[in-house]
Amino acid sequence: MIVKNITNNQILIHAPAKINLYLEVLNKRSDGFHNINSVFQAVSLFDKIEFTISDKPGIEIKLLNDIGIPINKNNLIWKAYDLFAHKYAIDKGLQVKIEKNIPVSAGLGGGSSDAAATIIACNLLYDKKINHNELAGLSAEIGSDIPFFFSCGQAKVSGRGEIVEEIELPLDYSVVLVNPNIEISTAGNYSKLKRGLTNSKLLFNLAPCQSGEELFNSLKLSGNDFEKVTFDSHLALMRIKSFLIQHGAELARMSGSGPTMFGVFERKPDLNSASANCEGDWRINTVEPITFNRTEM
Repeated sequence: MIVKNITNNQILIHAPAKINLYLEVLNKRSDGFHNINSVFQAVSLFDKIEFTISDKPGIEIKLLNDIGIPINKNNLIWKAYDLFAHKYAIDKGLQVKIEKNIPVSAGLGGGSSDAAATIIACNLLYDKKINHNELAGLSAEIGSDIPFFFSCGQAKVSGRGEIVEEIELPLDYSVVLVNPNIEISTAGNYSKLKRGLTNSKLLFNLAPCQSGEELFNSLKLSGNDFEKVTFDSHLALMRIKSFLIQHGAELARMSGSGPTMFGVFERKPDLNSASANCEGDWRINTVEPITFNRTEM
């Protein structure tokens, strides 16, 4: 999470996307969620969100680009503000303007990142001085992936997503995100996996890596469990995977429950001519892996 500027009553935050470098879905829990084993990596694709204190109680959300997401109580920004305001007895309101650049429902954590940004903004604007561990714990009440965005931007993630262990990984590579503009049901994908209440799977552990090359070699021993239940019914994802490999990706896989695919490259690729010939309505972004300085939050 990157706080760009702070005044007494206004903050601009760049809320990043994330990718799952690998993702294992384990047993189904008694609370209905699934345990996971994953590594999350933040990348340099950002929603830009301006937060301003309002004397009028409650929250107002304004979209600066028309992408058809709700701006009512179903929005995670709304839920994050509402949770914070009730928990810490906030009597002032919040005005939010958001430039949404992370694709929606894409496996990139955009909504979760926006929610984390909202909690960070509330903590700073209302001068509550609450520590990050408490804020991350609070955020888990509204979304499993949100606690990650209180980390340094690189973390091993387990439980239902709320257990976040910061790690240090190389940053000397590029990432290409390809979103095919199709809808995939996260709940449907989980149900197709048919995980039971127990888990006998031997968990993958990412080896210590000092370079992008070492990272790629370790990641090739892993995968994303959702690919097994998604590719048969969404052939565009296989085409994207082939597209990325054909254009030099060391590794290509799906992020989260999809539908965004990503490729990792030793050097920043030039896909201008290639993307002009790609199939379907694909959105392509070339980004970098990033970390955050938590003292800025």
